[in-house]
Amino acid sequence: MGQMLIFGMGYAASHLAGRLRARGWDATGTTRDGRGDSVAFGDDGAVLTALRSATHILSSVPPVDGEDPVLARYGEAIALAPATWVGYLSSTGVYGDAGGAWVDESAPITGRRPDRNHADAEWQVLRSDVRVFRLPGIYGPGRSILDRIREGRAHRINLPGQVFSRVHVDDIAGGVMASFRGSAGIYNLADDEPCHQNTLVEWGCAMLGAPLPPLQSLDDAGLSAAARAFYAENRRVANGKAKRLLGWTPRYPTFREGLAENG
Repeated sequence: MGQMLIFGMGYAASHLAGRLRARGWDATGTTRDGRGDSVAFGDDGAVLTALRSATHILSSVPPVDGEDPVLARYGEAIALAPATWVGYLSSTGVYGDAGGAWVDESAPITGRRPDRNHADAEWQVLRSDVRVFRLPGIYGPGRSILDRIREGRAHRINLPGQVFSRVHVDDIAGGVMASFRGSAGIYNLADDEPCHQNTLVEWGCAMLGAPLPPLQSLDDAGLSAAARAFYAENRRVANGKAKRLLGWTPRYPTFREGLAENG
């Protein structure tokens, strides 16, 4: 069994930690305040001690104020740490808008966030055993279209041809764990069926017996800046490399399985 240190115990990282602990691993992580059995980010003594004993290191922390805070504060220590595996949860947003085309790991980095693009590149060259996982929209228990429908926050947007990829939180954990036996590199972790967001809303409403939200233009929907940015890009994310090289198979190959069983 290994010892995993996770920078940033967010939604996906916490799910991974739970999976690892169920298998007998020692999995700890950093939080802003060091609550529970976590380590406070910025408590350098505790973090450096954890780095010296970790066999596996993962960062799920996105860039903040234009830089990667983990690399800025602990990059040198991570580069020299005795761990045999290092991972970073990146975003398929680094691919930018592909006009609905398929993108794989060889696609150029043209994302609209330079800090995210830069962090992705920095992690790749930090050390030779780094795995960079590029993730699309993440969903799972407590964080899915079903929750938004129940809360009256779901929208149907009139953008024909708009396509998104997504991944269930459990499949992120599965992909990360599969990489323990695989080679270093960049891997897309996404499901097998990119589709329009409206398809999810319509399927979810049928599943819950809820009325469909009205079909609206992007302007009329009154979306937040972050939500509008979601619709500014259009791409299908290919997952073949992770399947071939890691032996990873999504437990939830489409949103239907993911929402029906564990949404």
